[in-house]
Amino acid sequence: MYAVIKTGGKQYRVNQGDKLKIEKIVGDVGAIVVLDQILSVVDGDKVTIGSPIVRGASVTATLVNQGRHDKVTIFKMRRRKHYRKSQGHRQSFTEIQIDKILAK
Repeated sequence: MYAVIKTGGKQYRVNQGDKLKIEKIVGDVGAIVVLDQILSVVDGDKVTIGSPIVRGASVTATLVNQGRHDKVTIFKMRRRKHYRKSQGHRQSFTEIQIDKILAK
């Protein structure tokens, strides 16, 4: 059984027991999170596709870690024009572990 969820503007295919890094969700480590934007649920031969979400379906997950990704360096330069600009960015993430996939 697996589900396709939508969170943080992205879509993820998740199975029970999976760990994945998603966009930051506010919460403490060890807290239970209920994700309710489920786009589809597949259970063997039974496929349920939402329009746009599946009603009554949800995925429960546990927050494992809050952190930040590696730094991405942005460097702009125009040759012979004495223009240089350097910038960096670190995106925050939340690591979750999928506990249950519930579908009606």
